[in-house]
Amino acid sequence: MARWIDSWMPGSAAGGAFGRSDGAHPGERFGLPANGVSSVAGFGRRFGALAIDWTLGYLIALLILGSDELGGNNISWTLLAVWFLLTAVPVAAFGASAGMTALGIRVASIDSAAVIGVPRALLRTALIALVLPPLVRDADSRGWHDRATRTIVVRTRA
Repeated sequence: MARWIDSWMPGSAAGGAFGRSDGAHPGERFGLPANGVSSVAGFGRRFGALAIDWTLGYLIALLILGSDELGGNNISWTLLAVWFLLTAVPVAAFGASAGMTALGIRVASIDSAAVIGVPRALLRTALIALVLPPLVRDADSRGWHDRATRTIVVRTRA
C-alpha cells in the first residue's frame, strides 16, 4: 500500500516531481509551458492570493458591522459572505479575484470556454470555503475545486 501512496504524493521518489513519473511538468497535458506566463501557478502564489482576499473580506466585514462586533458570531458569517462575493463575482467575470490579480495569477478554463462563468465560479468558491479541496492536489497542481469546475490556475506574469 505504501508504494501506491508514493505514486501520487507530490515530490515522492516513486512519483517524481509533482507526482509524475513521466517527467512532464504541471500543466503540460493542457498545453501549458513549464514556467513563465501561462504556466501553472504555484501553491505559494495561490495561498497568498487567498490570504489577500480573506484580509479584504475581513476589513469590509468590519466596515459593515463595526468593531464592536469583532468577537461575535456575526463577523464570521459576514466575513464568509463578503469573501464569497469578493471571490466568486470577479472570478466569474474576469477570471481573477483581487488577490489573484495582485499576485499575477488567474483561473483559466481547461475547455473551450473563454470565461469561467457564474455557475462554475460559485461552485469553485464554495469548495474553497470547505478548505480541504484546495489542499488535495493532482499532478497538474489542480485541487478538487479545480477538477470539479474544469479549471486550472495559471500565472499572468513571470
